[in-house]
Amino acid sequence: MDLSNRLIVVTGAAGFIGSCLTGFLNAKGYNRLILVDDFSKLEKEVNLEGKKYEAKVEREQFFDWLAEHKPAISFIFHIGARTDTTEFDYAVHQHLNVDYSQKIWNYCAANKVPVVYASSAATYGSGEQGYNDDHAVVYSLKPLNPYGVSKNEFDKWALQQTEQPPFWAGLKFFNVYGPNEYHKGRMASVIWHSFKQINQQGFVKLFRSHKEGYKDGQQLRDFVYVKDVLKICYWLMEQYEKGNGDVASGLYNLGTGKARSFEDLAKSTFSGLDKEPVIEFIDMPIDIRDKYQYFTEANMQKLKDAGYSDSFYSLEEGVNDYVRNYLAKGKYY
Repeated sequence: MDLSNRLIVVTGAAGFIGSCLTGFLNAKGYNRLILVDDFSKLEKEVNLEGKKYEAKVEREQFFDWLAEHKPAISFIFHIGARTDTTEFDYAVHQHLNVDYSQKIWNYCAANKVPVVYASSAATYGSGEQGYNDDHAVVYSLKPLNPYGVSKNEFDKWALQQTEQPPFWAGLKFFNVYGPNEYHKGRMASVIWHSFKQINQQGFVKLFRSHKEGYKDGQQLRDFVYVKDVLKICYWLMEQYEKGNGDVASGLYNLGTGKARSFEDLAKSTFSGLDKEPVIEFIDMPIDIRDKYQYFTEANMQKLKDAGYSDSFYSLEEGVNDYVRNYLAKGKYY
C-alpha cells in the first residue's frame, strides 16, 4: 500500500504523546500529516524538530481550515487535551476536552473519518468500581478532579451518539511516561522529576502516604511507556484499514495491566543512571491530597480479546530506555 498519499490528522501534535506519535507515523512512512495544536507555546517547538508533515494548523482555527480546504482525511488521532489535573476551572476542561472533542467527533461522523481519541484513567476516580473498560460502568464513575470529569463526560456523550464515525476508539491512558515531556513542568512524569532531582540533589523526593494501608512510596500506578501507547494507536488504525471486524468501536484501557509503586519507579530511575537509590519522603500538597489516586491498574483483557498480542515494556525496561537514551542525552523522540 502506498502510504505517501494517506492524509492523517494528529491533534495535540506539539505535546508529549502527540509529538511522539508524529515521529512514529513518520517512521512508518506517513509524512502527509496535518498537525493541530496551540503552537504559540514555544517551549514545545523542539518536540517537532526534524519531523515531517504537510501543515500545522492552530487549534482554534482547525474547523475553519477544514471547511476551507476540504481535505480527504484518512484518519484522525485526537490526542490534544487540557491534561492538567491541578487545573480546577472546569470551563477550561469543558472547552478543550468536551466541546472541542464533540466537534472532532461530529466532523468524523459527517465525513466518514475513523478516529482514535485520548480518554484517561482519571475517569475511574478512586477506583471503587474497578478499572474495567466496560461501557456499562462509565455512567456511574466518579472522577476525582475536573480533568477526569471532562474526559468521562465526553466518553458518556460518545457512547450515546447514533451518528458515529466508521470506527472510533477512546483510549483510557493510564500513567504514560517517556520522551518529549520536558515542557510539562509539574505535570511531567515522576521519572522526569526524579531524574532532575538526582542530578541536582543526589536524591529523590516522593510523597508520603496519607491513606491507611499504603506505606510511604507504595502508592501504586499502572505506568505505561509511551512507545507502547504509540504501537497501540498505530495498531488500531491498521486493524481498521484491514477491515478487522474483531476490533469493535468503543473504549479501551491503555496501561500495562500491572500496578507498580512509585518507589519502584524511583529505584529504576537511579538504576538507569547507575546510581544507588536515595529516597526522601515529603508531605503531599494539600491541593491534591484528597483527589489523589492511590491505586490504578488497567484491565487489558478487552484489547487482548480484540487481537492485540504484543508484550509491553516492563517498568524497569521502559524507565531504563527513557533515562539512558533520552533524559541522560537530552534527546527527543
